Amino acid sequence: MTQSSTSPAPPAKRRHPPGLQVLFFTEMWERFSFYCMLSILTLYMNESLLFNTDTVGQIYGGYVGLVYFTPLLGGILADRILGFRRAIFIGGVIMGIGHLLLAFPPLPTFFAGLGCLIIGNGLFKPNISTILGNLYRNLPEKRDDAYNIFYMGINLGAFISPLIAAYLRYKFGWHYAFGAAGLGMVISLTIFTLFRKHVAAGEISTSMSKADPTIQDIKLTPKQERDRVFALLMVFAVVIVFWMAFKQQGFTLTFWARDCTRTSLSPELFQSVNPAFILIFTPLLVTFWNVLRRRGKEPSTASKIALGMLLTAGAYAIISLAGRVGGDFGRVNVNWLLGTYAVITLAELCLSPMGLSLVSKLAPPRMRGSLMGGWFCATAIGGYLSGLLGGLWDDMRHSSYFFILVLASLAAFAVLLLVIKRLHGTISEAEEMARQFAEKQSRAS
Repeated sequence: MTQSSTSPAPPAKRRHPPGLQVLFFTEMWERFSFYCMLSILTLYMNESLLFNTDTVGQIYGGYVGLVYFTPLLGGILADRILGFRRAIFIGGVIMGIGHLLLAFPPLPTFFAGLGCLIIGNGLFKPNISTILGNLYRNLPEKRDDAYNIFYMGINLGAFISPLIAAYLRYKFGWHYAFGAAGLGMVISLTIFTLFRKHVAAGEISTSMSKADPTIQDIKLTPKQERDRVFALLMVFAVVIVFWMAFKQQGFTLTFWARDCTRTSLSPELFQSVNPAFILIFTPLLVTFWNVLRRRGKEPSTASKIALGMLLTAGAYAIISLAGRVGGDFGRVNVNWLLGTYAVITLAELCLSPMGLSLVSKLAPPRMRGSLMGGWFCATAIGGYLSGLLGGLWDDMRHSSYFFILVLASLAAFAVLLLVIKRLHGTISEAEEMARQFAEKQSRAS
Protein backbone atom coordinates (compact mmCIF):
# COMPACT_ATOMS: atom_id res chain seq x y z
CA MET A 1 0.00 0.00 0.00
CA THR A 2 1.41 3.37 -0.95
CA GLN A 3 1.22 6.41 1.30
CA SER A 4 -0.52 9.53 0.11
CA SER A 5 1.83 12.35 -0.72
CA THR A 6 -0.60 14.79 0.86
CA SER A 7 -0.06 15.18 4.60
CA PRO A 8 -3.13 15.75 6.78
CA ALA A 9 -3.96 19.36 7.52
CA PRO A 10 -3.13 20.48 11.05
CA PRO A 11 -6.11 20.82 13.36
CA ALA A 12 -7.69 24.25 13.32
CA LYS A 13 -6.92 26.42 16.29
CA ARG A 14 -10.05 26.46 18.39
CA ARG A 15 -11.47 29.82 19.40
CA HIS A 16 -13.12 30.98 22.58
CA PRO A 17 -16.92 30.61 22.49
CA PRO A 18 -18.93 33.84 21.96
CA GLY A 19 -20.42 33.37 25.42
CA LEU A 20 -17.13 34.60 26.89
CA GLN A 21 -17.84 38.10 25.57
CA VAL A 22 -21.35 38.07 27.02
CA LEU A 23 -20.12 36.99 30.44
CA PHE A 24 -17.21 39.48 30.24
CA PHE A 25 -19.53 42.47 29.88
CA THR A 26 -22.20 41.10 32.22
CA GLU A 27 -19.61 40.71 34.96
CA MET A 28 -17.90 44.01 34.12
CA TRP A 29 -21.06 46.02 34.76
CA GLU A 30 -21.99 43.98 37.83
CA ARG A 31 -18.53 44.64 39.29
CA PHE A 32 -18.88 48.31 38.34
CA SER A 33 -21.99 48.49 40.50
CA PHE A 34 -20.38 46.51 43.34
CA TYR A 35 -17.18 48.55 43.54
CA CYS A 36 -18.96 51.85 42.93
CA MET A 37 -20.70 51.23 46.24
CA LEU A 38 -17.77 49.60 48.02
CA SER A 39 -15.31 52.39 47.16
CA ILE A 40 -17.30 54.89 49.23
CA LEU A 41 -18.91 52.59 51.82
CA THR A 42 -16.45 53.08 54.71
CA LEU A 43 -16.06 56.79 53.97
CA TYR A 44 -19.86 57.19 53.89
CA MET A 45 -20.29 55.45 57.22
CA ASN A 46 -17.46 57.46 58.81
CA GLU A 47 -18.13 60.91 57.33
CA SER A 48 -21.89 60.96 56.67
CA LEU A 49 -23.38 58.49 59.15
CA LEU A 50 -20.68 59.49 61.71
CA PHE A 51 -19.88 55.91 62.78
CA ASN A 52 -16.58 55.50 64.63
CA THR A 53 -13.81 53.33 63.19
CA ASP A 54 -14.69 50.29 65.32
CA THR A 55 -18.33 50.41 64.18
CA VAL A 56 -17.26 50.92 60.58
CA GLY A 57 -14.99 47.89 60.89
CA GLN A 58 -17.76 45.70 62.26
CA ILE A 59 -20.23 46.69 59.54
CA TYR A 60 -17.65 46.57 56.74
CA GLY A 61 -16.31 43.19 57.86
CA GLY A 62 -19.79 41.79 58.35
CA TYR A 63 -20.96 43.04 54.95
CA VAL A 64 -17.92 41.80 53.02
CA GLY A 65 -18.06 38.51 54.91
CA LEU A 66 -21.74 37.89 54.19
CA VAL A 67 -21.60 39.13 50.59
CA TYR A 68 -19.00 36.45 49.88
CA PHE A 69 -20.52 33.78 52.14
CA THR A 70 -23.97 33.69 50.54
CA PRO A 71 -22.53 32.44 47.20
CA LEU A 72 -22.11 29.07 48.95
CA LEU A 73 -25.89 28.93 49.38
CA GLY A 74 -26.47 30.43 45.94
CA GLY A 75 -24.30 27.76 44.34
CA ILE A 76 -26.22 24.98 46.11
CA LEU A 77 -29.57 26.47 45.03
CA ALA A 78 -28.38 26.70 41.42
CA ASP A 79 -27.05 23.13 41.47
CA ARG A 80 -30.20 21.59 42.92
CA ILE A 81 -33.21 23.83 42.23
CA LEU A 82 -32.89 27.00 40.16
CA GLY A 83 -30.26 26.33 37.52
CA PHE A 84 -27.57 28.90 36.81
CA ARG A 85 -29.52 31.27 34.55
CA ARG A 86 -32.46 31.83 36.89
CA ALA A 87 -30.16 32.19 39.89
CA ILE A 88 -28.18 34.92 38.09
CA PHE A 89 -31.28 36.80 36.97
CA ILE A 90 -33.02 36.72 40.36
CA GLY A 91 -29.80 37.71 42.10
CA GLY A 92 -29.22 40.60 39.71
CA VAL A 93 -32.71 42.00 40.29
CA ILE A 94 -32.30 41.85 44.08
CA MET A 95 -28.88 43.54 43.83
CA GLY A 96 -30.32 46.32 41.69
CA ILE A 97 -32.99 46.94 44.34
CA GLY A 98 -30.28 47.00 47.02
CA HIS A 99 -28.22 49.66 45.23
CA LEU A 100 -31.29 51.83 44.72
CA LEU A 101 -32.22 51.53 48.42
CA LEU A 102 -28.77 52.90 49.32
CA ALA A 103 -29.61 55.97 47.24
CA PHE A 104 -32.11 57.06 49.91
CA PRO A 105 -30.89 58.65 53.16
CA PRO A 106 -32.78 56.95 56.07
CA LEU A 107 -30.63 54.57 58.15
CA PRO A 108 -33.08 51.60 58.00
CA THR A 109 -33.02 51.90 54.20
CA PHE A 110 -29.21 51.78 54.31
CA PHE A 111 -29.20 48.46 56.15
CA ALA A 112 -32.03 47.07 53.97
CA GLY A 113 -29.95 47.93 50.91
CA LEU A 114 -26.94 46.09 52.30
CA GLY A 115 -29.16 43.09 53.02
CA CYS A 116 -30.42 42.98 49.42
CA LEU A 117 -26.86 43.20 48.10
CA ILE A 118 -25.80 40.31 50.30
CA ILE A 119 -28.66 38.06 49.12
CA GLY A 120 -28.47 39.06 45.47
CA ASN A 121 -24.72 38.65 45.24
CA GLY A 122 -25.05 35.15 46.68
CA LEU A 123 -27.20 34.11 43.74
CA PHE A 124 -25.32 36.03 41.05
CA LYS A 125 -21.61 35.75 41.78
CA PRO A 126 -20.79 32.00 41.91
CA ASN A 127 -23.08 31.01 39.09
CA ILE A 128 -21.77 33.33 36.41
CA SER A 129 -18.27 31.99 37.14
CA THR A 130 -19.59 28.42 36.92
CA ILE A 131 -21.31 29.07 33.57
CA LEU A 132 -17.99 30.28 32.23
CA GLY A 133 -16.28 27.05 33.29
CA ASN A 134 -19.10 24.97 31.80
CA LEU A 135 -18.63 26.66 28.41
CA TYR A 136 -15.13 25.17 28.37
CA ARG A 137 -16.08 21.54 29.04
CA ASN A 138 -14.72 20.68 25.60
CA LEU A 139 -12.00 23.36 25.57
CA PRO A 140 -10.01 22.64 28.74
CA GLU A 141 -6.78 23.98 27.23
CA LYS A 142 -8.33 27.46 27.03
CA ARG A 143 -9.96 27.53 30.46
CA ASP A 144 -7.13 29.36 32.28
CA ASP A 145 -6.94 31.97 29.51
CA ALA A 146 -10.72 32.41 29.67
CA TYR A 147 -10.64 33.14 33.38
CA ASN A 148 -7.82 35.64 32.87
CA ILE A 149 -9.90 37.45 30.22
CA PHE A 150 -12.98 37.27 32.48
CA TYR A 151 -10.89 38.71 35.31
CA MET A 152 -9.98 41.64 33.06
CA GLY A 153 -13.70 42.39 32.79
CA ILE A 154 -14.03 42.35 36.56
CA ASN A 155 -11.20 44.83 36.93
CA LEU A 156 -12.28 47.09 34.09
CA GLY A 157 -15.51 47.63 36.03
CA ALA A 158 -13.59 48.01 39.27
CA PHE A 159 -11.25 50.60 37.69
CA ILE A 160 -14.00 52.85 36.34
CA SER A 161 -16.33 52.72 39.35
CA PRO A 162 -14.30 54.63 42.00
CA LEU A 163 -13.70 57.44 39.48
CA ILE A 164 -17.43 57.75 38.80
CA ALA A 165 -18.31 57.39 42.50
CA ALA A 166 -15.82 60.11 43.55
CA TYR A 167 -17.09 62.53 40.90
CA LEU A 168 -20.78 61.99 41.73
CA ARG A 169 -20.37 62.22 45.49
CA TYR A 170 -18.35 65.46 45.28
CA LYS A 171 -20.53 67.04 42.57
CA PHE A 172 -24.00 65.90 43.65
CA GLY A 173 -23.79 63.92 46.90
CA TRP A 174 -23.34 60.42 48.28
CA HIS A 175 -26.65 59.03 47.11
CA TYR A 176 -26.11 59.84 43.44
CA ALA A 177 -23.03 57.62 43.59
CA PHE A 178 -25.13 54.81 45.07
CA GLY A 179 -27.71 55.39 42.32
CA ALA A 180 -25.01 54.97 39.65
CA ALA A 181 -24.25 51.57 41.13
CA GLY A 182 -27.89 50.59 40.62
CA LEU A 183 -27.74 51.69 36.98
CA GLY A 184 -24.67 49.49 36.45
CA MET A 185 -26.63 46.48 37.66
CA VAL A 186 -29.47 47.23 35.23
CA ILE A 187 -26.99 47.34 32.32
CA SER A 188 -25.45 44.03 33.46
CA LEU A 189 -28.79 42.21 33.53
CA THR A 190 -29.81 43.69 30.18
CA ILE A 191 -26.68 42.33 28.49
CA PHE A 192 -27.12 38.89 30.05
CA THR A 193 -30.79 38.71 29.01
CA LEU A 194 -30.41 39.98 25.43
CA PHE A 195 -27.48 37.69 24.56
CA ARG A 196 -28.25 34.65 26.69
CA LYS A 197 -28.41 32.33 23.67
CA HIS A 198 -24.61 32.51 23.54
CA VAL A 199 -24.25 31.14 27.08
CA ALA A 200 -27.07 28.59 26.96
CA ALA A 201 -24.61 25.68 26.73
CA GLY A 202 -23.24 26.50 30.17
CA GLU A 203 -26.47 27.45 31.92
CA ILE A 204 -27.73 24.08 33.16
CA SER A 205 -26.19 22.23 36.07
CA THR A 206 -25.14 18.66 35.23
CA SER A 207 -26.80 17.44 38.43
CA MET A 208 -30.15 18.83 37.18
CA SER A 209 -29.80 17.29 33.68
CA LYS A 210 -29.38 13.55 34.18
CA ALA A 211 -32.15 12.82 31.75
CA ASP A 212 -30.53 14.85 28.99
CA PRO A 213 -27.92 12.73 27.17
CA THR A 214 -26.53 15.79 25.35
CA ILE A 215 -25.09 17.20 28.58
CA GLN A 216 -21.98 15.17 29.31
CA ASP A 217 -19.26 15.58 31.90
CA ILE A 218 -16.28 13.74 33.35
CA LYS A 219 -17.10 10.71 35.53
CA LEU A 220 -15.13 10.40 38.77
CA THR A 221 -14.64 7.62 41.30
CA PRO A 222 -15.46 8.38 44.98
CA LYS A 223 -11.72 8.54 45.77
CA GLN A 224 -11.08 10.99 42.94
CA GLU A 225 -13.93 13.15 44.21
CA ARG A 226 -12.52 13.11 47.76
CA ASP A 227 -9.02 14.01 46.53
CA ARG A 228 -10.34 16.92 44.51
CA VAL A 229 -12.50 18.28 47.31
CA PHE A 230 -9.55 18.00 49.73
CA ALA A 231 -7.31 19.93 47.32
CA LEU A 232 -9.87 22.69 46.98
CA LEU A 233 -10.45 22.93 50.73
CA MET A 234 -6.71 23.35 51.31
CA VAL A 235 -6.57 26.13 48.74
CA PHE A 236 -9.64 27.75 50.31
CA ALA A 237 -7.96 27.71 53.73
CA VAL A 238 -4.86 29.45 52.36
CA VAL A 239 -6.69 32.12 50.39
CA ILE A 240 -8.68 33.17 53.46
CA VAL A 241 -5.49 34.89 54.62
CA PHE A 242 -5.00 36.49 51.21
CA TRP A 243 -8.48 37.99 51.21
CA MET A 244 -8.06 39.20 54.80
CA ALA A 245 -5.04 41.16 53.57
CA PHE A 246 -6.44 42.16 50.18
CA LYS A 247 -9.73 43.54 51.52
CA GLN A 248 -7.82 46.12 53.56
CA GLN A 249 -8.03 48.21 50.39
CA GLY A 250 -11.59 49.20 51.14
CA PHE A 251 -10.87 49.91 54.81
CA THR A 252 -7.49 50.63 56.40
CA LEU A 253 -5.66 51.40 53.16
CA THR A 254 -8.41 53.92 52.31
CA PHE A 255 -7.96 55.56 55.72
CA TRP A 256 -4.17 55.43 55.20
CA ALA A 257 -4.60 57.24 51.85
CA ARG A 258 -6.74 59.90 53.56
CA ASP A 259 -4.75 60.40 56.77
CA CYS A 260 -1.15 59.29 56.16
CA THR A 261 -0.35 60.09 52.52
CA ARG A 262 0.84 63.41 51.12
CA THR A 263 -1.69 63.87 48.32
CA SER A 264 -4.59 66.12 47.37
CA LEU A 265 -6.50 63.27 45.74
CA SER A 266 -9.77 61.91 47.13
CA PRO A 267 -9.04 58.70 49.11
CA GLU A 268 -11.53 56.53 47.24
CA LEU A 269 -9.70 57.25 43.98
CA PHE A 270 -6.86 55.02 45.19
CA GLN A 271 -9.20 52.06 44.88
CA SER A 272 -8.85 52.45 41.11
CA VAL A 273 -5.11 51.82 41.40
CA ASN A 274 -5.39 48.06 41.91
CA PRO A 275 -7.72 47.41 38.93
CA ALA A 276 -5.59 49.76 36.79
CA PHE A 277 -2.53 47.67 37.62
CA ILE A 278 -4.57 44.54 36.81
CA LEU A 279 -5.29 45.88 33.34
CA ILE A 280 -1.60 46.75 32.83
CA PHE A 281 -0.04 43.65 34.38
CA THR A 282 -2.39 40.92 33.10
CA PRO A 283 -1.19 40.83 29.45
CA LEU A 284 2.42 41.08 30.63
CA LEU A 285 2.03 38.24 33.11
CA VAL A 286 0.12 36.04 30.66
CA THR A 287 2.89 36.57 28.11
CA PHE A 288 5.48 35.70 30.76
CA TRP A 289 3.65 32.46 31.68
CA ASN A 290 3.37 31.56 27.97
CA VAL A 291 7.10 32.03 27.47
CA LEU A 292 7.81 29.78 30.45
CA ARG A 293 5.25 27.25 29.18
CA ARG A 294 6.99 26.97 25.82
CA ARG A 295 10.26 26.31 27.65
CA GLY A 296 8.61 23.75 29.93
CA LYS A 297 9.24 25.90 33.02
CA GLU A 298 5.80 27.35 33.80
CA PRO A 299 4.93 27.02 37.52
CA SER A 300 1.97 24.84 38.39
CA THR A 301 -1.30 26.39 39.53
CA ALA A 302 -0.50 25.51 43.15
CA SER A 303 2.95 27.08 42.83
CA LYS A 304 1.43 30.28 41.44
CA ILE A 305 -0.88 30.46 44.45
CA ALA A 306 2.10 29.99 46.78
CA LEU A 307 3.93 32.77 44.94
CA GLY A 308 0.86 34.95 45.42
CA MET A 309 1.07 34.53 49.20
CA LEU A 310 4.76 35.48 49.20
CA LEU A 311 3.98 38.61 47.19
CA THR A 312 1.18 39.49 49.62
CA ALA A 313 3.69 39.37 52.46
CA GLY A 314 5.98 41.61 50.41
CA ALA A 315 3.23 44.15 49.75
CA TYR A 316 2.47 44.63 53.43
CA ALA A 317 6.16 44.69 54.27
CA ILE A 318 6.36 47.80 52.05
CA ILE A 319 3.49 49.62 53.76
CA SER A 320 4.70 48.50 57.21
CA LEU A 321 8.07 50.09 56.45
CA ALA A 322 6.25 53.21 55.26
CA GLY A 323 4.59 53.40 58.66
CA ARG A 324 7.98 53.32 60.36
CA VAL A 325 9.32 56.00 58.01
CA GLY A 326 6.38 58.28 58.78
CA GLY A 327 6.52 57.77 62.53
CA ASP A 328 3.38 55.57 62.22
CA PHE A 329 0.90 58.46 62.23
CA GLY A 330 2.62 61.04 60.01
CA ARG A 331 2.21 61.56 56.27
CA VAL A 332 4.53 59.88 53.75
CA ASN A 333 5.12 60.00 50.02
CA VAL A 334 2.28 58.53 47.94
CA ASN A 335 4.71 56.17 46.18
CA TRP A 336 4.76 53.92 49.26
CA LEU A 337 1.05 53.27 48.78
CA LEU A 338 1.38 52.87 45.01
CA GLY A 339 4.22 50.35 45.52
CA THR A 340 2.05 48.36 47.91
CA TYR A 341 -0.80 48.28 45.38
CA ALA A 342 1.56 47.18 42.59
CA VAL A 343 2.91 44.21 44.54
CA ILE A 344 -0.45 43.06 45.91
CA THR A 345 -1.84 43.28 42.36
CA LEU A 346 0.81 40.82 41.18
CA ALA A 347 -0.15 38.61 44.13
CA GLU A 348 -3.80 38.79 43.12
CA LEU A 349 -3.02 37.82 39.52
CA CYS A 350 -1.08 34.78 40.71
CA LEU A 351 -3.91 33.74 42.98
CA SER A 352 -7.44 34.92 42.20
CA PRO A 353 -8.04 34.05 38.50
CA MET A 354 -6.01 30.88 39.01
CA GLY A 355 -8.24 29.97 41.96
CA LEU A 356 -11.44 30.46 39.92
CA SER A 357 -10.02 28.31 37.15
CA LEU A 358 -8.87 25.69 39.66
CA VAL A 359 -12.39 25.34 41.11
CA SER A 360 -13.79 24.86 37.61
CA LYS A 361 -11.03 22.34 36.88
CA LEU A 362 -11.23 20.26 40.07
CA ALA A 363 -14.81 20.49 41.29
CA PRO A 364 -16.78 17.24 40.72
CA PRO A 365 -19.57 18.00 38.21
CA ARG A 366 -22.39 17.39 40.69
CA MET A 367 -20.85 19.89 43.13
CA ARG A 368 -19.51 22.51 40.72
CA GLY A 369 -21.83 25.34 41.76
CA SER A 370 -21.50 24.48 45.45
CA LEU A 371 -17.70 24.45 45.38
CA MET A 372 -17.57 27.68 43.38
CA GLY A 373 -19.64 29.02 46.25
CA GLY A 374 -16.99 27.58 48.58
CA TRP A 375 -14.35 29.74 46.89
CA PHE A 376 -16.44 32.80 47.66
CA CYS A 377 -17.06 31.49 51.17
CA ALA A 378 -13.29 31.59 51.71
CA THR A 379 -13.39 35.16 50.41
CA ALA A 380 -16.19 35.82 52.90
CA ILE A 381 -14.20 34.64 55.87
CA GLY A 382 -11.21 36.67 54.74
CA GLY A 383 -13.41 39.73 54.24
CA TYR A 384 -14.92 39.38 57.70
CA LEU A 385 -11.48 39.00 59.25
CA SER A 386 -10.32 42.12 57.40
CA GLY A 387 -12.99 44.15 59.18
CA LEU A 388 -12.38 42.41 62.51
CA LEU A 389 -8.67 43.15 62.30
CA GLY A 390 -9.38 46.67 61.08
CA GLY A 391 -11.10 47.43 64.38
CA LEU A 392 -7.58 47.62 65.84
CA TRP A 393 -6.53 50.39 63.44
CA ASP A 394 -6.95 53.26 65.92
CA ASP A 395 -5.34 51.31 68.77
CA MET A 396 -2.08 50.16 67.13
CA ARG A 397 0.95 51.64 65.46
CA HIS A 398 0.32 51.42 61.74
CA SER A 399 3.64 49.67 61.09
CA SER A 400 2.72 46.97 63.63
CA TYR A 401 -0.76 46.59 62.19
CA PHE A 402 0.54 45.95 58.68
CA PHE A 403 3.28 43.65 59.97
CA ILE A 404 0.57 41.33 61.35
CA LEU A 405 -0.51 40.83 57.72
CA VAL A 406 3.08 40.07 56.70
CA LEU A 407 3.31 37.30 59.31
CA ALA A 408 -0.14 35.88 58.46
CA SER A 409 0.73 35.70 54.74
CA LEU A 410 4.02 33.93 55.44
CA ALA A 411 2.21 31.42 57.68
CA ALA A 412 -0.30 30.66 54.88
CA PHE A 413 2.60 30.21 52.45
CA ALA A 414 4.20 27.69 54.84
CA VAL A 415 0.95 25.70 55.14
CA LEU A 416 0.65 25.50 51.36
CA LEU A 417 4.20 24.17 51.06
CA LEU A 418 3.29 21.27 53.38
CA VAL A 419 0.60 19.95 51.01
CA ILE A 420 1.83 21.18 47.63
CA LYS A 421 3.04 17.77 46.40
CA ARG A 422 -0.39 16.25 46.96
CA LEU A 423 -2.00 19.23 45.23
CA HIS A 424 0.32 18.83 42.24
CA GLY A 425 -0.76 15.20 41.81
CA THR A 426 -4.48 15.92 42.02
CA ILE A 427 -4.31 18.90 39.65
CA SER A 428 -2.20 17.02 37.09
CA GLU A 429 -4.63 14.10 37.09
CA ALA A 430 -7.59 16.45 36.63
CA GLU A 431 -5.92 18.25 33.72
CA GLU A 432 -5.11 14.97 31.97
CA MET A 433 -8.66 13.65 32.45
CA ALA A 434 -10.08 16.91 31.04
CA ARG A 435 -7.80 16.66 28.00
CA GLN A 436 -8.84 13.06 27.31
CA PHE A 437 -12.52 13.89 27.81
CA ALA A 438 -12.29 16.80 25.36
CA GLU A 439 -10.64 14.59 22.75
CA LYS A 440 -13.33 11.95 23.20
CA GLN A 441 -16.12 14.54 22.83
CA SER A 442 -14.42 15.99 19.75
CA ARG A 443 -14.26 12.57 18.07
CA ALA A 444 -17.88 11.86 18.97
CA SER A 445 -19.03 15.10 17.39
